[in-house]
Amino acid sequence: QVQLVESGGGTVQPGGSLTLSCTNSGTIFSNAIMGWYRQAPGKQRELVASIRRDGSLNYLESVKGRFTISRDNTKYTLFLLMNTLKPEDTAVYYCNINQWEYGTNKNYWGQGTQVTVSS
Repeated sequence: QVQLVESGGGTVQPGGSLTLSCTNSGTIFSNAIMGWYRQAPGKQRELVASIRRDGSLNYLESVKGRFTISRDNTKYTLFLLMNTLKPEDTAVYYCNINQWEYGTNKNYWGQGTQVTVSS
């Protein structure tokens, strides 16, 4: 079982920056894909960025060049550096781990952290 806890959300003005962190407890397997999702009011949850063990990255088109996902490989702490924030980035941001555990695919979520971009 994996438990995820996000932190770092808050309110920031347009053009500002925030860094989200996601700490975990439990066993992270080598096949894990770690990522950040977000969900704005009235919209579906969407993948913002993900990172694989080999370091390969994937970003939502609208955040490319502004957001950077990274990982502490010793503790598997996950980060999301968000620069040049826009009002449309306002959402609840969720940390996610998807991994195969002995032949079973498991999907874990944090409780979410609110990011509000407003002047």
